[in-house]
Amino acid sequence: MSKLFRKREYNINFIGQSKIAYVLSAIMLIVAVVSLVTRGLNYGIDFVGGVQIEASSENTIQMDVVRQKLSFLKDLSLQSVGTDGKGILIQAQPEGENPNALLTKIKDALGSGYSYNEVEIVGPAVGAELKYKSLLASILALLAIAVYIWFRFEWPFAIGCLLALAHDMIIVVGFFSLFQIEFDMVVVAGLLSLAGYDCNDTIVSYDRMRENLKKYRKATVRELINRSTNETFSRTILTSLTTLFVVLVLLFVGGEALKGFSIAMVLGTIFGTYSSIYLAMPLLQYFDVRSVGNSSDATPDFNK
Repeated sequence: MSKLFRKREYNINFIGQSKIAYVLSAIMLIVAVVSLVTRGLNYGIDFVGGVQIEASSENTIQMDVVRQKLSFLKDLSLQSVGTDGKGILIQAQPEGENPNALLTKIKDALGSGYSYNEVEIVGPAVGAELKYKSLLASILALLAIAVYIWFRFEWPFAIGCLLALAHDMIIVVGFFSLFQIEFDMVVVAGLLSLAGYDCNDTIVSYDRMRENLKKYRKATVRELINRSTNETFSRTILTSLTTLFVVLVLLFVGGEALKGFSIAMVLGTIFGTYSSIYLAMPLLQYFDVRSVGNSSDATPDFNK
C-alpha cells in the first residue's frame, strides 16, 4: 500500500479496462433507475411535511414502549440519539391532520418524563416546494459545471464531465432508494457538495490531458488518455482517501442530523473517484479532442 503513495510512474492500462467499467456502470445505473421507479425515495419531513421531535429522558428510553405509546400514528419513525440511550428522534406525518395538533398528541402520549430539545414542523405545501427547488438546484448545478468546463476546456470535456457527474448522482440517489434511507434537504446538500468535489477531481485529469495533447502530437488519443490518467493517479487516490477518512469520521460521530449528508459524501467520494478514472477520461476517445493542441508546437513522441 505504501508504494501507492510514493512518487513514481504508473503504467496501468485504464483505457483497456474501460469496456468492463461501462458494463459495471450500466448495471449500477439500471439497478438505481429500477429502484427509483418501483420503490421511490423515502422522503423526510422536509419534502412530505410532518413533525420531527428530538426528545430526551433522564432514564434509558425503551424503544418498544415508546412505539406502543405512539401506535396511533400510521407513519412513524423512531431513532435512538446519542450513545447513552436517553435520546430519541421521532418523525411522523400528519395523515391529513394539522401538524400542530399532531405534535400535541405525541407529547400527551409520551407523558411528562421527557424534555423536548428540538421540534420541527413542516407543512405539505412547503415540502412540495422544497422538493421542486431541490430538483431544480441539482439540474442547474450540473448545467453550470458543464458550461464552466466548456469555456475552460472544450465541449467534449464538458460532455464527459457532465455524464460522469450524472452517473454519480443517479447511483447515489438510487442507493438511497434501494435501501430506503431517509432522503431530506441534508442529503440534497451532500449531493451538491459531491458534484463540486467530483468536478474538481475530473478537472485535474482533464488539465493534464490537455497539456499532453499539446505536448505529444504523435501519440494516439487512447495513449494520451492512459498516460494522463496514470500521471494523475497518485493525486486522485490520495485526495479521495483523505476526503473519505474525513467523511467516514463524520458518518460515525456526526449523529443523526448529519447521517444522510455523510452517506451521500462517502458514496460520492467512492463513485466520483471511479467515474473520474474509468468514465470521464475514457469517454474522450469518442470525441475529436485533437483540436485542443493545434496551437502548440509538435514535440517528439513521449516514448522517445
